[in-house]
This record gives sequence, structure tokens and C-alpha cells, in this order.
Amino acid sequence: MVKSGSAASADAGDPASASRTELGAFLRARRANLTRADAGLPSINRGRTSGLRREEVSFLSGVSVTWYTWLEQGRDIHPSRQVLDALARTLRLTVSEHGYLLSLAGYAPAPVTAPAPVAVAPPQVQRLMDALAGSPAFTLTADWRIAGWNSAYQALYPGVATVPAEDRNLLWLVFTDPYVHELLPDWEITSSRFAAEFRAEAGPRLGDPDYLSLIARLEEASGPFRNVWASRDIEGFVSRERTFRHPEAGLLTVEHHQLVPSDHPDLHMVIYTPSAGTDTADRLARLLAGAGAVDGATAGAAILSGTDVAASTSRSAAEPET
Repeated sequence: MVKSGSAASADAGDPASASRTELGAFLRARRANLTRADAGLPSINRGRTSGLRREEVSFLSGVSVTWYTWLEQGRDIHPSRQVLDALARTLRLTVSEHGYLLSLAGYAPAPVTAPAPVAVAPPQVQRLMDALAGSPAFTLTADWRIAGWNSAYQALYPGVATVPAEDRNLLWLVFTDPYVHELLPDWEITSSRFAAEFRAEAGPRLGDPDYLSLIARLEEASGPFRNVWASRDIEGFVSRERTFRHPEAGLLTVEHHQLVPSDHPDLHMVIYTPSAGTDTADRLARLLAGAGAVDGATAGAAILSGTDVAASTSRSAAEPET
């Protein structure tokens, strides 16, 4: 027996019943919206081009009409993941819709195909960093290559614009760049923590060629890195307060945060926000006012071409307008 609207409302306090009801309603909505041509079916009823019959969905999905009807009616049945995957294919569900369908039936979302790795921050990520005008921000790839940054970060660490592309890696710079060493009053603590966080994030990818190459270079270039890496310490990232000792701006106290773009889970955006109760925001503002930082678009183009960012900026600035 199919439940009436009032009976369905009475089940509102039952999460399992509510999920079955929503699953049925979701299937009906997707079935009604699907273009028949996309499903390989002809038009019906004087040129009707959208909407499939239950019989058609069940046939294309390899399930019985009765079983599919019960699903749409919110009956207390338990479809297998294979059945739901077949329905998702038939109804041409997107990845998000497929995940939603599975979640209503109590299954984990389908594995998402990771986007191709990027060498430079996507435009929307760069725009977000640029919008954080008073907060140094930069984006890291999975192996901690710096894929983009904003003007505030370049003012904090000017070397990001001039370092060779193959060395523009946060872990490499922390352990090999004297400027970064001086920038961090607690360098011993911070560098050790970064190494532990890098190992935790890399996990099984430590056997990949790019990771092996980076670790080999660091072990050769830095004794402190060899020591901390051999300890095999593991640290997960947590937001925390950080201190920088800038040669022009002086002591800067910030909160260190990290965001992951949902459409690029291989990227991490690192943001340093001025700590409350300090004069860091004013110090950064004065530093930015006197800095010749490049915009995100110029930095991104230089990363892609492998050229020196500062040199690229000087050339473009010297070119006459046409």
C-alpha cells in the first residue's frame, strides 16, 4: 500500500523513512527531467521529448518494474549499491547527484576522480587570494610547490617571485633559504613541524618520483632536514598562531589557516590573517604600500612559463602601451 501525503508526514520523525521518501521523490524528479533522446528513446505523445516511464527506467537499469516502483514509492526496501549505480547511469546523474542518491540509501559516495594536477593556481583560486589583500596567502600543490600567491605574501617573502621555478617549493625554501630562516624566529620548531606535516600529507605518495627527488635534494642540501626527516615524526595540520620577523615590517603575529578548494582537493590555500590585539594589520598595510608586488595574473603566467617573476614584471612594465 502506498502511503498518503499525511501518512508520509507522520514519518517525518523517522530518519530512515524520511530518507526513503526523499529517495523516491528524487528518482521521480530526475526521471521526469531526463531528455528521452539522451536515454536513446524516441519521442512519445505528440512530440513529448522529456520524461521516462517507470518501465523504461527499470528496463534500462536491469531491475524489475515492481522493484523500481517500490523505490519511487518510498517502500521499506533496501536497494543494493549496484542497483543504485545502474539507476544513476540510466538517469544520467552527475557526480553530486549520484553521491546524493547513494547517501539517501545509506552508502558512502562514489569515489571521485581527482582532477588533473595543476602547476599554477586556477583563476578562481588566484582571485580569492588577491581578494585577501591584507592577509598574505599562497597556494600549495600536493608536493608543496607554490602554485600562486598574492601581493601580501610577496611583500612578506619577496623571494617567492625570484626563486627558480624548480626551487619554488615550501619545504625546500624553509630548509635552504637563509631569508626564510631569518624570517622565522622559531625556525627550529617550525621547520620540524613542516617536515612532519609534509610526511603526514604525502603518505603513500612518498614513493612517487617527484617526492623521492625532492627528499633526496633536501637530504643532500640540509643537515637539519636529514635529522628531522629521519625521526619520522607525523603532525596533522591545525590552525595556529605564527610569528614572523620581517626586516622592514618588524615583528608580525598572524593566525595560520589552510583551506582546500572543493573543486581542487589537491591544492591547499595557506592564509596568514593578522592576529587580533596586535598591530600586525597596520604593519602589513605599511609594508604593502611600499612594496612593488606583482599581481596574481603576472605571477601565474611566470609560473607556467618557468621564468623569473620579477624579471617578467620588469619587462612587461618597460614595454610601451599599444
